[in-house]
Amino acid sequence: MIKVLELNFEKGWRGGERQVIYTLQGFRNAGISSHLICRKASPLELAAINAGFTVDSCNSIFGVVFFLITKGKNFNCIHAQTSHILTYCVFTKFFHRAKVIYTRRVNFKQKGYLTKLKYRFTDKIVAISEAIEKSLNSFSGRNDIEVITDIVVKNESNEQLISKVLLNFPINHRRIIGTAAALTGEKDPFTMIEAIKKLSELRNDFVFLHFGSGDLQESVRKKIIEYNLESIYFLMGFEENMEAVFPIFEVFVITSIQEGLGSSVLDAFMNQIPVVSTNAGGLKNLLADERGILVEVGASSSIADGIARFLDKEPQREIYIRNAFNYANYYHSMVYITDKYINLLKDMLKGS
Repeated sequence: MIKVLELNFEKGWRGGERQVIYTLQGFRNAGISSHLICRKASPLELAAINAGFTVDSCNSIFGVVFFLITKGKNFNCIHAQTSHILTYCVFTKFFHRAKVIYTRRVNFKQKGYLTKLKYRFTDKIVAISEAIEKSLNSFSGRNDIEVITDIVVKNESNEQLISKVLLNFPINHRRIIGTAAALTGEKDPFTMIEAIKKLSELRNDFVFLHFGSGDLQESVRKKIIEYNLESIYFLMGFEENMEAVFPIFEVFVITSIQEGLGSSVLDAFMNQIPVVSTNAGGLKNLLADERGILVEVGASSSIADGIARFLDKEPQREIYIRNAFNYANYYHSMVYITDKYINLLKDMLKGS
């Protein structure tokens, strides 16, 4: 019998934490016994408890280590959902003796002997995109990394939340273009601003809503003011229930220079919203085969042109939307991804 211990010790709620809940749901639907270790009083703990999952929460990482040493042996598979928590899963293997699997969701450059060492003692490493797989292969020297991507679930539109989110912004019946991207260097918000500036020179029938926060917020705000875009480009801040807001968008845009997968693009696909994106990391694969408009990193003019094409509802728009929805609905479904994890776990546990 497969018994899985899921671990995620993040403080906040982002795409990775949502994937933990989806993983637990998929296992439960498939009859797999699973248990979650997370940070006490975190959004993940609340979401897991509300969903009826078995949860042990800890105030500090020492509590996690104690659990792994004393109770980890009750599981035959321990699934680390972040690099940070993987460290403790690997270094307590002498006590719990379980197989350790790690799912990597980010594509940042890795370094250090200790990181290579913990990868060496991880029984199975999963990458959520081919871009991350390539990076892991290069760094770790392993050639057994498996690609299992993220799950996307269609959420119902939340009109009350949408009304609250839009309350203080003068939309005035203009068409809404949007993004969900942190205000950080790897997301390249300045190319986004350049693209919206160029689009505003061609038409005035839209507003742009930028959901996300980060250390570049003040610099981004100054650039918006410099370009006199205050009546068009609105910084919306971080929205925890972002997936419920997607139905307001007519076009979704991503300008990342580095991206592991791009889970927000999958939300756009499921909501049948056309996507304009740079070809960074996993985004190149997501938007392949006419599932959206792909442009080079930093190509603000091409981004503006792509948005305009979708706003003008050219015939190709419906082809992109249909291809993207069918792709996400099948290859990123809970059943499809859960089956991949279950098959991986069964292979790992053969002969154990």
